[in-house]
Amino acid sequence: MPQPDRMQEMTRAGLNLIGQALSIYDADLRLAVSNRPFQQMFRLPEHLVQPGADFGETIRWLVEHGEYGDVLDPEGFVAARVEQALAFEPHYMERQRANGRTISVEGSPLPEGGWVTVYTDITEIKAQEALLRTRSAVLSDQLLTRAEQLAQTNRQLEVTIAQLEEAKRGLAEMEARTRTTTEMMPAHIARVDRAGHYTYTNRRVGAVFPGRESDILGRHYAEVLGAETGALLAPALAAALKGEAMVREYTDEPSARRIRTAFTPDTAPDGSVTGVYVLSTDVTEEAQARAALAQTHKRELAAQLTSGLAHDFANLLTIILGLQGRLEKLDLPDGARELIGATQAAARRGGVLLDKIATISGPRVMHPEPVDPEAFFDAFAPLARAPLPEEIALDFDIAVDHPALMLDTGALQDSLLNLVLNARDAIGPGGGRIVISARAVRDTWLEISVEDTGPGFSDTALTAALDPFYTTKGAEGSGLGLTMVYDQVKLAGGQVRLANTGSGARITLRLPLRPAGLGASSALVLLVEDDPDLRASIREMLTELGHQVLEAAGGDEALALAGLSGIDWVLSDINLAGEMTGVELCAELAGRHPHLKLALMTARPADDGLRRAGAARWPVLAKPLDPAALGQLIAARAVA
Repeated sequence: MPQPDRMQEMTRAGLNLIGQALSIYDADLRLAVSNRPFQQMFRLPEHLVQPGADFGETIRWLVEHGEYGDVLDPEGFVAARVEQALAFEPHYMERQRANGRTISVEGSPLPEGGWVTVYTDITEIKAQEALLRTRSAVLSDQLLTRAEQLAQTNRQLEVTIAQLEEAKRGLAEMEARTRTTTEMMPAHIARVDRAGHYTYTNRRVGAVFPGRESDILGRHYAEVLGAETGALLAPALAAALKGEAMVREYTDEPSARRIRTAFTPDTAPDGSVTGVYVLSTDVTEEAQARAALAQTHKRELAAQLTSGLAHDFANLLTIILGLQGRLEKLDLPDGARELIGATQAAARRGGVLLDKIATISGPRVMHPEPVDPEAFFDAFAPLARAPLPEEIALDFDIAVDHPALMLDTGALQDSLLNLVLNARDAIGPGGGRIVISARAVRDTWLEISVEDTGPGFSDTALTAALDPFYTTKGAEGSGLGLTMVYDQVKLAGGQVRLANTGSGARITLRLPLRPAGLGASSALVLLVEDDPDLRASIREMLTELGHQVLEAAGGDEALALAGLSGIDWVLSDINLAGEMTGVELCAELAGRHPHLKLALMTARPADDGLRRAGAARWPVLAKPLDPAALGQLIAARAVA
């Protein structure tokens, strides 16, 4: 194929072979292209036949060189010609040049603005007409005049026909562009007549209504969409045929998609409705998001109602755990220690319940603690086997050479149990095998995989299984199980991968490999808590961890004590008696004593504004306090 420059040369050479002069000016009246007869006819200088030459400057040059004879007001003449050209109206004219030659000028505007002008020397034609007039006594003046008029009319008709052809081509291009645009839209655009038959479609019906055919012109909408969906649309279509625009949202049962359809009457100039334009879009994801948002609002309301009670209950649980810790150290009769252990387990279970209440309307807060991987999976095995039938075997392959890792035990147990239940459902009643394996990857990841011998993931599931509300269990599934696993793993900074093994499915959780610290040396901690019983319990925890404790009941007292030498840590409740909050206290201490390590504790929900303000700058421990988490916090910051 010729290159662009070569193509231009060939085009210009072809134009030069035309016997008529030709020029094309763009919408700004700048020369786009001309042929050699154009320059030769008007003896134009070279710079006026180069692309970009100004039309007004060309007219001015012709005036100055006598093309139009004597012109009394050259500038006014030029301005008038430019103004006429900018009107872009088709025209045909004949004029006699100063050199005695007669030319016809045919101008046709371009669709996007601009001119194509053809100049034809008709001197010989005019001479023949004059000769006929003077030498033929037989022909009457009226006949000659009529012949001249017919000749001129024919030339004007030729110009008009060319303009109509150009307009037709422009309309065809516009229709093609409109068709392309509607085909690209993620919606079904159509028109039906008063009888309900399609007279136009953008052939996107199958994309919005899966399973429907795209060749629907002339067919009834109920035949194309199905009797059930057609019945849903019939009332809205009837209203639109009466002149009322309608919007209807409904569930298309064959595809289970949520569809929104707009009906717009097609009104004739006399006011009658000749048909209806129909615009249908798939709003399934939007509907799911609305449902999730409504549920979120309910959860936020529940959080607001329970957050105050949760705060006080967390303080009570912290006191209970502290008192039970003291009882455990006493010389107790047989059976008492079991009761203490049961009480502590119940209190910790209450803490888990509070954590769920606190995160109803916000993201889950991770609670990492030192965990022995072997012990974790030994404890998880009976929990995972309990819901499995005898036909499904559960095996473990654990190879993690670390004595202790920082893990959120509850979140990991929930995630793995969810995956085991999914694997059970995938295997079905025929029986099979589930394998849970764990290994360290390059001292960077703790990789835990759950494999099953079920049918594996479909192509769609591999892409969408982690999306909210996606489920293959029909009405029995919520579509949130894998999403919750994904959220928990991502919150820990990890990854979730789905794959097929050839004999089933594999889901791999990659969690950051974080070995547990070895503890911290003794620190002097300033404890700020306005509840004396709670303060005593937390002091007991800190001393059991080997730290020394100073106590303050409020913000002003804490500011006075913080200047003492040797203080390493300040641990403050967010809620304090008086006007100063724990967040404000830490901000003041950070400015006065930048060497202090600061931390907060609270039972406020995770999305509470004051808690988030504190968490943006300092660690925040959730109440009831976990001694392991408290010790790990001080140990980690001491090493850092």
